[in-house]
Amino acid sequence: MYGCTECGWTSTRWVGRCGECQAWGTVVERGAPKLRQVAASAPVDVAVPISQVPTDKARRRRTSISELDRVLGDGLVPGAVVLLAGEPGVGKSTLLLEVAAKWAGSGETTLYISGEESASQVRLRAERTGALADSLYLASENDLGTVLGHIESVRPSLLVIDSIQTVSTAETDGAQGSPSQVREVTGALARVAKRESMAVVIVGHVTKDGAIAGPRTLEHLVDVVLTFEGDRHSGFRMVRATKNRFGPADEVGCFEMSEAGIVEVPDPSGLFVTSRSEPVPGTCITVTMEGRRPLLAEIQALVAPASNQASPRRTTHGVDNSRIAMMLAVLERKAGLPLSKSEVYVSTVGGARVSDPSVDLSVAVAVASAALNHSDPRRLLALGEVGLAGDLRRVPGVERRLAEAARLGFDVAIIPTGSRNVSVKFPRLSGMKVVEFGTLAEVLDYLYFSPSATT
Repeated sequence: MYGCTECGWTSTRWVGRCGECQAWGTVVERGAPKLRQVAASAPVDVAVPISQVPTDKARRRRTSISELDRVLGDGLVPGAVVLLAGEPGVGKSTLLLEVAAKWAGSGETTLYISGEESASQVRLRAERTGALADSLYLASENDLGTVLGHIESVRPSLLVIDSIQTVSTAETDGAQGSPSQVREVTGALARVAKRESMAVVIVGHVTKDGAIAGPRTLEHLVDVVLTFEGDRHSGFRMVRATKNRFGPADEVGCFEMSEAGIVEVPDPSGLFVTSRSEPVPGTCITVTMEGRRPLLAEIQALVAPASNQASPRRTTHGVDNSRIAMMLAVLERKAGLPLSKSEVYVSTVGGARVSDPSVDLSVAVAVASAALNHSDPRRLLALGEVGLAGDLRRVPGVERRLAEAARLGFDVAIIPTGSRNVSVKFPRLSGMKVVEFGTLAEVLDYLYFSPSATT
């Protein structure tokens, strides 16, 4: 900083003439301000060796919803602050109201604070979904001081705030939902949660880009960050953990939205696979990994003659458009399939969205099956990443994927060469045949051109 020695005027850069008193040559550089010394104070809790810290107050408590407990790491930790974010209408309030009701049904006192709906509106939704319990206390508040008063009077073991953007405090400047307000309210709730050993679950809004609304420090203040994902046109919902201080951060929970509320889906593989009596050309099953959970997904492809347009149409749904374009180029250059003048449509079943590179081989097999109008009579699945040279690359979690496919009764599994060396155990007892190939051309030759294609 620079300052005038005559009048004290300051500037961020040197100037020859003071901007306040107009004196020449009086602006000089000032030294950086010295940091004030902070006096030491006596700690409230004396530091002890980590091996002597008691863990009785940090025992997990299950929410009675197994899919949510799976994501949280087998339950809620007392004193933990959990942030649940998702698109509007995805079912955040419905899920947390059911969690609060089940928590209260187990004999624990629960407090549900709604800042977006009145108490009567929440009661109507609770009656519709059957989320009523005597130990569940409900209040509609927007002021942080009043919320803290409810906590002192009710003394709950679980607090649900719906949502954090609707709660504000007069101690901080800014409008309701502003970064300063969200930061102050979340910090106050986190302090109360740690002091009272009370689990807190707060609902967070998202922006139009899908990111969690508010300051980035919001995700640092909480212990667990969960995202609630789902398509408006599909009842399938997924809760994904992106941060978890008390458990794995790569787990997912599967739910289905119904008229009666949120229903758990412990085995979601059947939602993304079509049940048919006879094989159909242009389909292939693969196994993707959502966190540590293997999920089956069906890829469907349709190859139609090109229209009069200069460039054939390429339409995708549920898969990455750029990867589909790459697979079509590899199929034409490395496998000899003429697709440059054909319209290609690729989609998943059930509205699933897959971004795992392991779906490359299943996409290529489905497109080749549609182009050749050939179907394999066996229950077949393919998994593996396809390179630009037409080679197949290994994917992680092969043993889990094959175990899931064997459990569902598949006959043949096609995997990249070398996967047997990294996998621990292949499901041989189920009768599923595991075949390894090194290139995409070898896979297509085995499926459609070799004598063993139908055996």
